[in-house]
Order: sequence, then C-alpha cells, then structure tokens
Amino acid sequence: MSRLATRFTKLNGDHRKALVAYIVAGDPMPGTTVDLMHGIVEAGVDVIELGVPFTDPEAEGPVIQAAHERALRHSISLSDTLEMVREFRERDATTPVVLMGYLNPVERMGYQSFAEAAGNVGVDGLITVNLPPEEAGALTVTLDDHGVDPIYLLAPTTTELRAAKICAASRGFVYYVSLKGTTGAGGLDVDEVRSRVELLKAHTELPLMVGFGIKDGATAAPIAAVADGVVVGSAIVELMRIHEQDPVALKSAVMDCLAEIRLALNASVA
Repeated sequence: MSRLATRFTKLNGDHRKALVAYIVAGDPMPGTTVDLMHGIVEAGVDVIELGVPFTDPEAEGPVIQAAHERALRHSISLSDTLEMVREFRERDATTPVVLMGYLNPVERMGYQSFAEAAGNVGVDGLITVNLPPEEAGALTVTLDDHGVDPIYLLAPTTTELRAAKICAASRGFVYYVSLKGTTGAGGLDVDEVRSRVELLKAHTELPLMVGFGIKDGATAAPIAAVADGVVVGSAIVELMRIHEQDPVALKSAVMDCLAEIRLALNASVA
C-alpha cells in the first residue's frame, strides 16, 4: 500500500479529516524548506504539497506567484526540490509528499529520469497543473512504474462527463478546486461545494480534497464537513512572505496557523 493510501486509510479509521498544506520549495530561502516541512507535520499536517518553482505559474494568484519568484531568486530547480524531499525522508518516512507544478520542468528532465528520481527520493504523487489526463498517458505509465501517483484537478466548471474521466485517471486522491480563478481567491460557497463533492463521489472512491479559499479554521471546518479533507496554501505562503527575514518567526506563524486549522478539523467530526 502506498504512503498516500496508508495515510488516508488511517485517517478514515480514526474518523479524522485530512489537512494538506502547500509550500513552495526554496521559499523564502532554500535552507528553510526541509525544517518547515517537519514543522508543519508537527502542527498536524497529513500530506505535504511541495510546489516546484516555475517562471510562469499561470494558475496561481499573486501570493503564490510571489513565492515562486522568491524561490527562483535562489535558482531552485526541480532537482533541488527532489533533493529537499530526499533530505526530508531522512527523518520522516511516513508523511506523504506530493509535488505540485507545471509540466515544463518535468519534460526538461525527461519523464523516465524524473519518475525514477522522484520514486527514489520518496515522492508519493504529482500534480501537473497544465497537463490534462487525456494528454498524460506516457507520463502516467512512467509514474506508475515508480510508485508515484498522478493527481488531477477538478474545477467548478468541469462537466460531469469530464469529471468522471478525471476521477478515473486519478490516483492517491482527487483535488477539487472550489473556486473559479487562481489560488488565493475568496468567497467559498459551502452549499455549492457540498453539491459538487456529492457528484464527484459518485465517480470515485478516492479521498476528495478541497482547496482554494481555505484560510483558517472557520473556512476549513464547514468544507471538511462535506469533503475528506482540505488544502491550505495561500494563507500560509502569505505568512512566509511576512516573516521571510526571520526563519524562527516564519516557522512559528505557519505552525500556529495550521495547528488552529487542525483543531477546527478535529472539532468538525467530534
């Protein structure tokens, strides 16, 4: 059983909702990432999404675009990101790590080279924002060979027919983008999310994570009540910007934010 499957099976057995946290590798500086990964696990995170810095992160809002820019100032590459995962695995062999990014760096490295390296360092999944499953056949086969789950995004505008196809192509979990637009947008409609989650669950038995618009416990709890877990990104990445000159304050602020969300998730199923 994969690390993702093991983690979600345990969460389900414990009647807990998943907390997934997104940070960008090398933001705000390379030396902070691995320590922060361990810190957010301590704060209650179940799955880490590690963003691969890219020059044109088109799906991201201003907050996460800025994080990519900060990481790129240090020339953080896909290879550097994989090395961070390898270092993280020296102390944590159980927390799933999913890379999130764009196809271009993977293409430059080569599908086979990337999948082999990712599997070897302990990457569990890959979200490729600009690669639809219809065009991902070669990459999917290669990822499967090395135990890396391809994970796809679903949007509010996705038709039911296409949603069924995306769910069928997904491994690990399904990621539902709860808002139209880029990351960091606001204005969650819980009733609409509930309706979409119910529709999607008719097409998959995979855990369903909801992201975009989750900022704190107050926004996380009602979403967790209708989904299997939530993804938090912009809220903690903004804290990293605020505290980028003070790694100790940065780690503390991010851990406090995530710990508050973890408590809210626990309370949502109490």
